[in-house]
Amino acid sequence: MTPYIESFLPLFVAMNLPGVLPIFMSLTDGLSPKALRKLVFQASSTAFAVSMLILFAGDIIFKTMGITVNDLRVGGGLILLVLAITDLIFGDFKQRAPEAEDGELESSVGIVPIGIPLTIGPAAITTILVSQQSFGYLPTSVSLFTNLALITVGFLFGPALLLKLGKNAAKAIAKVTSLFLAAIAVAMIRAGIMGML
Repeated sequence: MTPYIESFLPLFVAMNLPGVLPIFMSLTDGLSPKALRKLVFQASSTAFAVSMLILFAGDIIFKTMGITVNDLRVGGGLILLVLAITDLIFGDFKQRAPEAEDGELESSVGIVPIGIPLTIGPAAITTILVSQQSFGYLPTSVSLFTNLALITVGFLFGPALLLKLGKNAAKAIAKVTSLFLAAIAVAMIRAGIMGML
């Protein structure tokens, strides 16, 4: 069991469900339960597909395209920074719910930024590659499945638990989280640039 535990824990920290959940909540504010479930499925499917691709072909893809994890850090950080600034400054003036009148999703927010880079970001990608080299494909795959299952359950039931604090408290948490998201984005960009240098 040791390889499974040792591959699970770093990935759990890298995917950071407690930190991602409030961000997810701020991005999905106003969605109907049906649309929320579809978005969670979209995000989980995206994260699963990307993580499997990285696990089995990550090294080849990076070498072929000439990119590094530091490039991903900068690109993902820029996306998150724009998202955080938009939410902080224009959150009260834009239509929050990414769904059509019939409650169906019309946005790919489940793919970007929730699936990538919030769920599977540079930290998770790096962890997957290191885990595969250290423990092999089977323990890394099991840890991935387990962590993605935890993320899915958290996305489905976490917002309801946070809303028990009250709508105003939930919105306040979402705003504070957007501020931290901006800081996380800057940290990702800084780490990527320093890694390049």
